[in-house]
Amino acid sequence: MIRFLIPRRVVLALASVALLLPAPGHAQATYPNKPIRIVVPFAPGGSTDLLARRVGDKLAAAWGQPVVVDNRPGAGGTIGADFVAKSAPDGYTLLVGVTGSNAIAQALYPKLPYDVMKDFAPVSMIASAPLVLAVNPDVAAKTATEFLALAKSKPGALSYGSAGNGTSMHLTGEMYKQAADVSMVHVPYRGSAGMLTDLMSGQIQVTFGDVLVLLPQIEAGKIRALAVTSKARLPILRDVPTLNESGLEGFEALSWQGVFAPAGTPPELVEKLSAEVNRAMQSPDIKDYFAARGFIVDGTTPEAFKTFIASEVKKWTPIVKGAGVQAD
Repeated sequence: MIRFLIPRRVVLALASVALLLPAPGHAQATYPNKPIRIVVPFAPGGSTDLLARRVGDKLAAAWGQPVVVDNRPGAGGTIGADFVAKSAPDGYTLLVGVTGSNAIAQALYPKLPYDVMKDFAPVSMIASAPLVLAVNPDVAAKTATEFLALAKSKPGALSYGSAGNGTSMHLTGEMYKQAADVSMVHVPYRGSAGMLTDLMSGQIQVTFGDVLVLLPQIEAGKIRALAVTSKARLPILRDVPTLNESGLEGFEALSWQGVFAPAGTPPELVEKLSAEVNRAMQSPDIKDYFAARGFIVDGTTPEAFKTFIASEVKKWTPIVKGAGVQAD
């Protein structure tokens, strides 16, 4: 038998090189070891931005790495979403996506530059909220059931406002029209402020609006809440029934926010992110703050969130197609 003797200095050199090479999974095991960017596809100051900043603060405190919120507004949230879809799948660029950017957009934008199911790794739902069916106080309907009868008796006579064409407010109205078999005229605004002013003055009669936007005027008696669009009643509007209770069985429309990573992000990083995001959302200072403002705060597993998104795409696509709505 022939033995080959390797000089001791070569052995030591090889050993040194081996120590410098990362073990399998080592990069993932030390994640995160540099700043994380959370992209918010809207301007600063809104609920999505606020949620992202609260979650980012918790992640930074837990992991000892800076978390930077990067606002990239435009095109209903699709500009920011597209940026994340095309980012490196390393766990350092995340998206707080919403119903519009990560579900409705698939049917709404004929030239959407990403696929909501294929180009993202869902991490966790973080919050959702129903919309509120609210009317001007002069509308001759005190309940959602009475409103349904009124809408049926006067086809095309009622106008409903939204924060813009293709928004969840607009499409919830279209869902209502299809489910209830009624005709109403849609009036799009550039945001909720103008819509709310016209609702209170009677220029339009009804809206499906965000809880945060409508609640002060509901409490002041300037508009009347008839129903919420979730399947369960909302704690801060406990006396307001659901549409599901009011003759539209199975009706549900939620405005939601969740965390996404680019597709291809290693599953172990997605799981680690999901666990920490869920932990953050259960902290009392986040959960209580947003619950008091009409949000349902509840995290999910990546698998459950992916299933939910698929169901949302399936639900909203026929609504968009049926209403003939498109955004360029």
